[in-house]
Amino acid sequence: MTLTRVTGILAPVTTPFGMSGEIDTAALQQNIAKGLAGGLSGIVIAGSTGEAPLLEREEQRRLVFAARETVPADRVLLVGTGAESTRAAVALCKDAGAEHADAVLVRPPGYYAPMLDARAVLDHLRAIADASPVPVLLYNIPKYAPVAITVEMLAKMQEHPNVIGIKDSSGDPANLAAYRTAVPKWSVLVGSASHLKRAIELKCEGGVLGAACFATALCVALKKKAELGDPEAEPLQVRVATVDKEIVGRLGPAGIKVAMDRVGLIGGNPRPPLRPLTEGERDRVAALVAA
Repeated sequence: MTLTRVTGILAPVTTPFGMSGEIDTAALQQNIAKGLAGGLSGIVIAGSTGEAPLLEREEQRRLVFAARETVPADRVLLVGTGAESTRAAVALCKDAGAEHADAVLVRPPGYYAPMLDARAVLDHLRAIADASPVPVLLYNIPKYAPVAITVEMLAKMQEHPNVIGIKDSSGDPANLAAYRTAVPKWSVLVGSASHLKRAIELKCEGGVLGAACFATALCVALKKKAELGDPEAEPLQVRVATVDKEIVGRLGPAGIKVAMDRVGLIGGNPRPPLRPLTEGERDRVAALVAA
């Protein structure tokens, strides 16, 4: 059955690497299984947290294959397929489809951002949506893809039959609210755990949250409490926002991996040129996780 809606808490899982730097699919599967058991609605392979720009195409395909073996049919498997060229992004979408991903997550290009206007980005996104064998969610992440997806761009994409949603990692609740209003038929997912409660209040469907890689239970509980209007949602949001800002926001994949190690998952080191955390940074992550 073709996916038409994405809901709940999804984790953009990290990519484990072995001692010699190769991808470790067995470790990936262990992490995914524990996350799903903890209440995740799905996972994302090759997102920003998964160090997607540092992966080779064949590595990414192997990761999707391993994830599909672990993610059951009642949970969602998304794959990040953003690339600098339209051709490369289409190829990644076809790879994801061949490995039975449920949908793909596509960001705008970033390297030539100063030379790309809204029309160029729209042409890029339309071409990918036209060619993708599985449904597409757009991915707004100005931090890494400086050409932001505007509400006006969404208005021109919302009737595309193969686009079903958008993830917003702008960190701006006003932008998220504008997205929700602009595309009522799409799934709108927040990309920051710091704004999960507000996203639920805006009737967004959920979030793809880096913090969910190591604080799964907290993120899942926060969504449920926010949906119920539970007064405990606000202090829980404060707790989640602290680890989100200090670990996910400040330290990125390397910090998330150390946090995962601290909770019994398999994190390890990032792939160069990303550097491992310093001893002081590791101690800080350990203290935040313990708290």
